[in-house]
Amino acid sequence: MKKAVLLLGVVALPLAAAPATTPATAEPKLDGTAWTLSTLAGQTPAGHPRATLEFDAGRIHGTDGCNQYSGPYGTSGARLRIGPDVTSTQMACPAEVMQLAGSFMNVLLGVTGYRINGAQLQLLGEAGDLVATFAAQSQSLTGAWHVTGINNGRQAVVSILHDTEPTLEFSLAGKLSGFTGCNRYSATYTLTKGTLSLTAPVSTRMSCVQPAGVMTQEHDLLQALQTVSAFRLQANRLELRRADGALAVSLARDSARQ
Repeated sequence: MKKAVLLLGVVALPLAAAPATTPATAEPKLDGTAWTLSTLAGQTPAGHPRATLEFDAGRIHGTDGCNQYSGPYGTSGARLRIGPDVTSTQMACPAEVMQLAGSFMNVLLGVTGYRINGAQLQLLGEAGDLVATFAAQSQSLTGAWHVTGINNGRQAVVSILHDTEPTLEFSLAGKLSGFTGCNRYSATYTLTKGTLSLTAPVSTRMSCVQPAGVMTQEHDLLQALQTVSAFRLQANRLELRRADGALAVSLARDSARQ
């Protein structure tokens, strides 16, 4: 009997110690997620567009509220490092927008950790303090969009003519419809993760003479839509892109229109 008791004691000791060696649960992975800025340094940014942050294959992409940026990132558990080689476009915006964009980028480059709490991403500073929060960004294209730029097929993305409001609307049933500035058009679309393909749009046949160039704009828009193979959604802005990565059509929801 004494022998049996001793053997049981030897077996029981490792079992009792096991919980102390169980590793802590790691934060969910960031790769493949997309977020829209909610607060920065405890303040809620006003106006549109909101800054965005997307994690994809070891790189970040997004808008700082004025310019597009891109750079590397790395994680280890709940640790996060962004940069240092983050590049961005160089478009000029109003002074208050540029100031907010600068603050946003400074925060990103100083981040040392992160937490995901439900549908919220929290970025942490060197002292573990909360420096920014983000809301999970919907990847739904469903709804109405206003066209803001068109690749004219002649190596240029051009703005929309004054007094025209080309539109594009995605339905849940895989249907697409819109207005060119003169005629209505429709098509069907197929959507998978990160990819988008459209059938050739069919349009009404009305001829418009005002404003000047509206029929050229219509032609360029319908042609550009046929080249779409991918999309990027950032808050209230949508980019439809070609297979070579070039921008085909840029769009915005009502709240993000300039």
